[in-house]
Amino acid sequence: MPPKSQSKPPPSPLKTTYLLGYNFVSAILWFAVLGRVVLIAASQGVESGKVYQETEKFCRLTQSLAGLEVVHSLLGIVRAPLLTTLMQVASRYLLVWGISYNFPQTTAKSPAYSSMLVAWSITEVIRYSYFVFVLSGMGVPSLWAWLRYNTFLILYPIGVASETWLVYKAIGPAERINEVFGWTLWGILATYVPGFYMLFTHMLSQRRRIMRSKSN
Repeated sequence: MPPKSQSKPPPSPLKTTYLLGYNFVSAILWFAVLGRVVLIAASQGVESGKVYQETEKFCRLTQSLAGLEVVHSLLGIVRAPLLTTLMQVASRYLLVWGISYNFPQTTAKSPAYSSMLVAWSITEVIRYSYFVFVLSGMGVPSLWAWLRYNTFLILYPIGVASETWLVYKAIGPAERINEVFGWTLWGILATYVPGFYMLFTHMLSQRRRIMRSKSN
């Protein structure tokens, strides 16, 4: 008698509801970040310091919420690779807590701060709302699937370039506080090259898999 095929257990309604709520709230928060940055930059300019003054705390708290994604991966609540998730969250934490919060003198009037937030917020609005479509069972609109797996080709390099510039500009002030702090930032800056390669190729492999499945 052939063995019975084991079907996948249905997802827990509690887990689905939690993840749906988490992604929905995150999408709204990042849309608010994007709206603030665009409106302030359009009216005040990116070098006025107003973008930083009006968005820094809100963005820092919004990004801090993403620390839950490491927990989600660690506990197996989602299938995202732990190392990749940890790298992404750690680099964002470095920028919002280590650089922007501690070195406003190098961040506030830098256009890189605005370009970083625009790249981050567009990416996150698309990503979180994509998961909302998936988890809600409504199905992902084809346009949204295309945005999810194509916009990173432009937004990710913009975000990384902005991040590295802000880290670099903070090295001088950091060295004046503590030489070890400055050398630590130099070391972190050096990790951006292999880190960028790892994360970008991970997204490319995901893109190839999704685009191939849609073409079949």
